[in-house]
Amino acid sequence: MRITAILGTFAALGLAACGNTDLERAASGAAIGAAAGEVVSGDPAVGAGVGATAGALSDDV
Repeated sequence: MRITAILGTFAALGLAACGNTDLERAASGAAIGAAAGEVVSGDPAVGAGVGATAGALSDDV
């Protein structure tokens, strides 16, 4: 179960790169991260922060 949640999180974070601007990618990353954070650790705020960061930086890597 935990492995599935972790793999799902990484797959969802990959989708955070679908926006055209850094702001769009950060917003979609935050939404995906919040959902993943709730599932994995019960803390959507941490997931949103990680997702927003990953989404905003996904174009720069």
